[in-house]
Amino acid sequence: MSLFALLALGSASALAQETRYISDTQYIPVRSGAGNDYRIIHRGLPSGTRLTVIETSDDGDWAHITTGDGTEGWLRAQYLMSEVPAATQLEQVRSSSEQLRQRNSELETQLSELQVERSELSTEMGDTGAELAEVSEELAQLKQISGKAVQLDTDNRRLTEEAESLRAEVGTLNAENQRLQDKLQSGQFIDGALAVLLGVIITLVVPRLWPKRRRSSSWA
Repeated sequence: MSLFALLALGSASALAQETRYISDTQYIPVRSGAGNDYRIIHRGLPSGTRLTVIETSDDGDWAHITTGDGTEGWLRAQYLMSEVPAATQLEQVRSSSEQLRQRNSELETQLSELQVERSELSTEMGDTGAELAEVSEELAQLKQISGKAVQLDTDNRRLTEEAESLRAEVGTLNAENQRLQDKLQSGQFIDGALAVLLGVIITLVVPRLWPKRRRSSSWA
């Protein structure tokens, strides 16, 4: 056998051993009755279509079905299965996987945003802590000032009361002083009057008490 023939035979064997898969996608026609002689009312339901079996033919080859969109008719019972076809399940798994990937991406984005917010909140908390310390210090100072203000108010009230008492005493002393001045002026007036009266008496009486001198006569 020539080398070319051997190569051709090896190539044919390789092609014969390749694996092939039959597509799981089928389109089953729906007929108006249980038999191929009845007219087709639906060109074909795709694989994985969910339907309800109303009844089956006497020989069990045909099933009377209805679908969720209202299609009703007969189709071969051999194409019906109790579980979702593998291709449909795979598509559902792929769809769920894609949804999970999208959800995971959204969660990662949210996590990144939350981390940024957490960092910002930590910074704000630090600033708030510093502001709180400043406010606490100001509050302590205000308490000290308030305590001093209360003491000053107490001292002010006490001094006001003492001032009022002193004013009352000054008023009393002024009244007593005025009374004494009036009394003194009255006494001085009496003393003056007595002095004047005494002067008048002396002027009128004393000359009379002394004997009069006789006038010397020019004849003597």
